[in-house]
Amino acid sequence: MTASSFPSPRPAIGAAAPGLRRKAFTVVLAIELWERFGYYGMQAVLTLFMVEQLRMPDAAANLMMGAFGALTYITPVIGGVIGDRVLGARRTMVMGALSLTCGYAFLAAALQSHTLLLVAMALISTGNGLFKPNAGNLVRRIYKGDDAALDAAFTLYYMSVNVGSTASMLLTPWLQIHYGAPVAFATCAVGLGIGLLYYMLRSSWLEPTTPVSEKQPVPLSRFGMVAGGLALLTVFNAWVLGSDTLARLCVIAAGVGLGAIWVALYVRAPLAERPGLRLTYLLCLQGTIYLVFYQQMMTSLTLFALRGVSGDYRIAGVTLFHMSAGQFQVLNSVWIMALSPVLAFLYNRMGQQQKQTSHARKMLLGYAMVAIGFAVWWGAAAHADGLVSPWIMVVGYGFLSLAELLTNGLGLAIIARYSPARLSGFMMGALYLLWGIAMYVGSIIANQAALPPEVVAGGGGAALYAGLFRTLCEVAGAVVVVLALLEPLTRRWDREHASVIGE
Repeated sequence: MTASSFPSPRPAIGAAAPGLRRKAFTVVLAIELWERFGYYGMQAVLTLFMVEQLRMPDAAANLMMGAFGALTYITPVIGGVIGDRVLGARRTMVMGALSLTCGYAFLAAALQSHTLLLVAMALISTGNGLFKPNAGNLVRRIYKGDDAALDAAFTLYYMSVNVGSTASMLLTPWLQIHYGAPVAFATCAVGLGIGLLYYMLRSSWLEPTTPVSEKQPVPLSRFGMVAGGLALLTVFNAWVLGSDTLARLCVIAAGVGLGAIWVALYVRAPLAERPGLRLTYLLCLQGTIYLVFYQQMMTSLTLFALRGVSGDYRIAGVTLFHMSAGQFQVLNSVWIMALSPVLAFLYNRMGQQQKQTSHARKMLLGYAMVAIGFAVWWGAAAHADGLVSPWIMVVGYGFLSLAELLTNGLGLAIIARYSPARLSGFMMGALYLLWGIAMYVGSIIANQAALPPEVVAGGGGAALYAGLFRTLCEVAGAVVVVLALLEPLTRRWDREHASVIGE
């Protein structure tokens, strides 16, 4: 029998069919772009919607945004489990997209209803938890076995996030001002609807990369159990969002529980794994602190832009363009896109010259950037005679965005380098949990500048924002000092880790 008599094995997607890989990747890339369009567009106007349309006090809006941020980062742990072990990544991602679309639509109808606001935000947090981990998993699946192509794909994937967020954070605040918040939120729903429609039309392109087990029909009973569980999760999320006390208790319980698990893992770990675990714990905690400052973008910095910053960008007395309060958040995405290639170039150049900078040193530099950024805002708010120039926001966001790349952006790399392989999945979930806790803490701190209604009505409060920015500047400076003192310890633990793994 000749070789041609045997059926030819199906070529692997990762190696023999680059065209199929590209087609499959475009499907995931498109729905990710539109999902981020909806999410960041919603985020850009949500705080303003709360304080301006729903007349919520600053303190209540800040705490609700903190609880929302915490849920947004915690629920992906659940979504990842459902995608991996219950429904499959594709089905779970689509369910997440549908939940997000419904959430944005409910926001559009929540102009006079606090209850509907809670339901909408709960649906969004649940949908994000289902979508976020599984979309990324599809990318990994498409380029499995081709590390170079995978790195390039995730670069494009990350860029799609920034493209979608940049477009929506410019558009939705404009729509809110000119046509009202319902139109802005409805646009987020329509955008994700477009992404879902494209996915449905091109879903066949993902078939070659879909495991056989995931192609099997799912029993209705399993769908029913998942749907029931997600409904209960959404109700719980709404309950947390509506109760500051419950949200705080959940955050405390999550932190204590994670700490106990970390201690137990360390005690039971082999001696060879302990240096890596110590470094993972310490560096993850160090990187997580950044989220306290990051949360100010959605809370205190947005409200400061609303009440104390001019939207007119001027040079030599000539107005170039105008930005509304909600649009200032786009500066973070713009700076991230501008600075990422620069840092990548510097990292590569330093690697070629055998002058690599440690994760600990990068974080120290990052928090120095945070301190400088809030020092800029502190000085501007403290010495403002009228509205602050918007160029101050550009400068401050530049330092804060660079800090993001040097601190929080290293989280995944830290786990990949130092965490034992058998614990990598759990540590990834733990990192998301830490981020959620930090965002809630950031909202509590933002309430230092929560203006009472009478001050808002009178147009005052610039000094209060100056006080908050001073506090954040001082905290970031203190973090720099602590990290400098801890650096010898991290270097020693790094050497111990390298010795046990044979580097």
